[in-house]
Amino acid sequence: MAGWSCLVTGAGGFLGQRIIRLLMEEKDLQEVRALDKFFRPELKEEFSKLQGKPKLTVLEGDILDVQFLRKACQGMSAVIHSASVIDFLGTIQRELIMNVNLKGTQLLLEACVQASVPIFLYTSSVEVAGPNSYKEIVENGCEEENLENTWSASYPYSKKLAEKAVLAANGEILKNGGTLYTCALRPMYIYGDGSPILFGIMNKALKNNRVLSHDGKFSIANPVYVGNVAWAHILALRTLRDPKKATSIQGQFYYISDDTPHQSYDNLNYTLSKEWGFRLDSRLKLPLSLQYWIAFLLEIVSFLLSPIYKYHPPTSCHLLTLSNSVFTFSYKKAQRDLGYEPLFSWEEAKQKTMAWIGSLVDQHKETVKTKTQ
Repeated sequence: MAGWSCLVTGAGGFLGQRIIRLLMEEKDLQEVRALDKFFRPELKEEFSKLQGKPKLTVLEGDILDVQFLRKACQGMSAVIHSASVIDFLGTIQRELIMNVNLKGTQLLLEACVQASVPIFLYTSSVEVAGPNSYKEIVENGCEEENLENTWSASYPYSKKLAEKAVLAANGEILKNGGTLYTCALRPMYIYGDGSPILFGIMNKALKNNRVLSHDGKFSIANPVYVGNVAWAHILALRTLRDPKKATSIQGQFYYISDDTPHQSYDNLNYTLSKEWGFRLDSRLKLPLSLQYWIAFLLEIVSFLLSPIYKYHPPTSCHLLTLSNSVFTFSYKKAQRDLGYEPLFSWEEAKQKTMAWIGSLVDQHKETVKTKTQ
């Protein structure tokens, strides 16, 4: 297995960048191909500085371009597929989400078969499992429970079907007569320095006198630090490449969490930002059941208006459920089969994320200062 190579899709994203950085430290790795539709100039520059023993090739192209995918896969030993359109608010066109998340995954699987790439590791999501109701309680759930999301919302639905396609492809015969081995990782809600979701939350709060919205008060989640999710991908890849260990994880999925304390999303946001003067909104909110029915009515209005006007409600039943459920999972199976232990402690993850939020505060001050001059 010496002299191997790996393609990473979504390499310009929040998680993909971390996977690339860790991959570049792997033994006997000859080449890493970083694929995304677009790379920011500063990230291209950062990647150019990573050039070392493994060759790092940046590929810009569309996940729906069959010829591009086949060329990208040619000569690769493994693929990590982390590219995805993420949509919690229901504001992104359903067709785009289904095309990228499902069709793109199917096309990439076919490209691997045609290019005889034997290993396919998929970045799935905890949303494949749910939650289906804010009244449902799942604490320290495990893979054996076989929970399944029943929402028709584009993001969880597309990820569920894509994961099914990946796991069903395990054992397919490659063009060169070899066999395709697949595996999927289901991370919890991913936080950390550089998180686009956290960036949006903090940016909104900075414009609102550092008051954080109080939308996830009733949730109990186990968020996972981005560096630990990237590390889990490296360990899963190592296991898939080891003939003695690979058979135990082929066609399997794994929940990926870490030792971040189980807490509400509101509490996580406050914990990570309170040092910079952020505070939770103290105003009373409507009971969750009433919020849910209002969201339901707004979704009906949106549907009725859709032929003549695109109305996006400020929230949805799915988002309210996602933000206010007791829904946590154990990483014991990943620990057992992948040898997974978090690379970063909660304290390290917290400090790194807090420092990044501090930099956002400084940037905001500079912007305000510039505008007032």
